[in-house]
Formats: sequence, C-alpha cells, structure tokens
Amino acid sequence: MARMASRTPAPEKRPGFFATIKQLFTFVHKEYSWVAWGLPIVILLGVWVGVVVAIVTDQQWWGYILWVIFGIMLGLIASMLLLNRLATTAMYRQIDGMPGAGGHVVSNMLGRKWRGEEMPVAVNPKSQDAVYRAVGRGGVVLVGEGAPSRLDRLVKKEKATALRITHSSVPVNVFYVGHDEGQVEIKNLAKAIKKLPNAVDRAGMNQLISRSESMSRGGAAAMPIPKGIDPLRVRAPRPR
Repeated sequence: MARMASRTPAPEKRPGFFATIKQLFTFVHKEYSWVAWGLPIVILLGVWVGVVVAIVTDQQWWGYILWVIFGIMLGLIASMLLLNRLATTAMYRQIDGMPGAGGHVVSNMLGRKWRGEEMPVAVNPKSQDAVYRAVGRGGVVLVGEGAPSRLDRLVKKEKATALRITHSSVPVNVFYVGHDEGQVEIKNLAKAIKKLPNAVDRAGMNQLISRSESMSRGGAAAMPIPKGIDPLRVRAPRPR
C-alpha cells in the first residue's frame, strides 16, 4: 500500500493569493512601468476619501480610525480592479497579430454564455490562417484569423459545417480578426461576440454545444435529432 501511495502523483500546487498578485503585477509592469507608483497612489486616494468622509461627518477619534480602515480597503479594491484591467489590456497587446490569438479569446474571454476551443476547427498549414468556432446563446460564431481573401474557402467550409450543427435554425456569424476595414481588432473581439442577441435558450445552447463537440469528433451524423420541440427554434425571452 505504501508503494502504491508513493506512486500516486502529488496534486499540482497552485500559487497562493499573494504569489498570483505578484505574477500579475510583474506581467503588467512589463507593459506599464508606471503601475509601480500608480497603485500606491490609488490606495492613498482611498485613504484620503476615508479621511474626508470622517471630517465632513464630524466623527470621534475612533470614527476616524474606522473610516481610514475603510479608505484602505477601498483603495485596495480599486487598485486590484485597475491591475486586472491593465492585465487584460496588456494581454491583448501581447497577443495582437500572433497566431492563435483568436483561439485564446473564444476559449477564455467569452464568459458562461459561450463555449469555444483554443484549437482551430480549420487551418491552412502553409499560411497559418485559421478558423475558430464558438457556440453560445447567440448561435454559432466563426472567427477567421488571417487575410480574408485566403480565409474565404476555409470560412465557407466551416460555415456549411455550422449550418449542419444548427439545422439552419440559428444565426451563424463570422468575424475576421485584424486592423483593416471590415475586421475586428483582437481587443474588441470578445465584446463584439457578447453583443450578439440571444438566439437560443439554455437548453438550446447545450444542444448546440453537444452537436458542435460531436461534429469536431466526426460523429455528428450519428447523433439523432431529438423528437418533440426543437429548443434551437425557441428564442430566449428578452430580459425586462
């Protein structure tokens, strides 16, 4: 038993909170060197807000202490939000123009209403042009990475595949990543996809995901269409 236990691989140790903050700060500092003095200023501004509130409300001595503590917490929260925002911006600046940037966005930056894979569904080995697919409440999205003229054939093929997934009942939108006219910059790609109106409810989204995964494995033809009401044809109610 002892030998068997020793052969069991130890679980990967994740970095702690402060180690994560340090890594995030180091990453952001490479792009924005001013963050080294910018974050302390944000914390001091939070303390200043706490002191001002204490003075205006004419607090007793212990009230000043509580409001200063509140200001420190406010400054820390604001600095963490700023650091996270800068990290996202720095990440987009680093991956802009790199192969695989579109896959990173569709697999990590779309939230719970979308599901995408970092691996492309179609790729041209010579030119490194690639097409990525995301499935969600807004239907199916294809993201082309490369010159649109070279991507035309790949996109048409994957759009036909997407129509097989949706049975032509939900929209299939195509985005081209780039800086030219008609293209979407990588930093705006996630925002553009999230703006698409809901086309299916949650059950329809799950069915789209199942069919998309099966299609990627080459087994979509073996999946029977369930009887009864097709959730793909049911639009989600608009939020009030």
